[in-house]
Amino acid sequence: MKKGKLFAILMILAMLATLIAGCGGADKKPDEKPATPAKPAGPSGKLMIYTSMFPDIIEAVKPELKKAFPNLDVQWFQAGSEQVMTKLAGEIEAKKVQADVLMVSDPGYYITLKEKNLLLKFDAPNRQFVDAKYKDGDGYWTGVRLSYMLIAYNTAKVKPEEAPKTFKDLLDPKWNNKLAMANPLLSGSILTVTADLSQRYGWDYFKALKANGMKIEGGNTAVQNKLVTGEYFVGIIGEENILKVSAKGEPLKVAYPTDGAVILPSPIAIFASSQNPEAAKAVTDWWLSKEGQQAIVSKGWMHSVRNDVAPPKGAPDKAVITKNSPMLDWAKFAKEAEIIKETFRKTMMEK
Repeated sequence: MKKGKLFAILMILAMLATLIAGCGGADKKPDEKPATPAKPAGPSGKLMIYTSMFPDIIEAVKPELKKAFPNLDVQWFQAGSEQVMTKLAGEIEAKKVQADVLMVSDPGYYITLKEKNLLLKFDAPNRQFVDAKYKDGDGYWTGVRLSYMLIAYNTAKVKPEEAPKTFKDLLDPKWNNKLAMANPLLSGSILTVTADLSQRYGWDYFKALKANGMKIEGGNTAVQNKLVTGEYFVGIIGEENILKVSAKGEPLKVAYPTDGAVILPSPIAIFASSQNPEAAKAVTDWWLSKEGQQAIVSKGWMHSVRNDVAPPKGAPDKAVITKNSPMLDWAKFAKEAEIIKETFRKTMMEK
């Protein structure tokens, strides 16, 4: 046989062998396992957040969270800070904490939880953008929203030039029986106000407020609503309350006290007992991200703990608001919170 014919035959046989192998390889072997379905992107399951944020803010932020975490079922328990802490006290005692993430307005409470080893240490990537004075040095909690407690007034009752300029101006007799604040036994933000102002001016200041007819309401929303109706002319309240309703056309305006607003860096933390710690970490870091902080500012009318996010509409920069503001010693505050509450009750609420 000639070499050319032999070479041609060998080539044909090689091609046939390749075709047969290809056809056989396409058949699925009986013992082959089906491919594992891809896992959903991002955290999944359920996540419970306990918070004192106002319900309308939660509703406004829900779509933002759903967009960021489409496979996560985020659930909420909302109440005033003191009510949230009361609920948690029972759960902690029963060793059945239902919350994964905590967002209330009392930094001192987080210190207490940390001391009881109830929080999970988490150095979130976006934590680096938060000023040191707004976070725990060991990584157990981080300020997530900045509220400023200050003075507000009804513009239909008070001219701007006549509005109080400092917290001490509230002692002027012209405000007798026309001013109000929330109850610090129920409101964590007003408990901070009480601690701050009693530290600045002593308990005699509160005695003078009582003598000037300061009314005590159940919460900041009640103060806000009665300022709107004109039942009260002036009140101590959160900036976000006033910015939100004034944007809707209500006759309220903020008077930024020249002796400094009360600074309230409301924290976020993860419980060590969380049933979904990875989701809790992801959500915590989202709140601290630029996107999460912009949601807090635009939906909640609060200030960001970051310096690269603009203030809410109608508010000055936080450096202006806090120019003369002292910063509370949160560790001391945590130890003295119950004493402050009791002293307030005796000073302001007993006849």
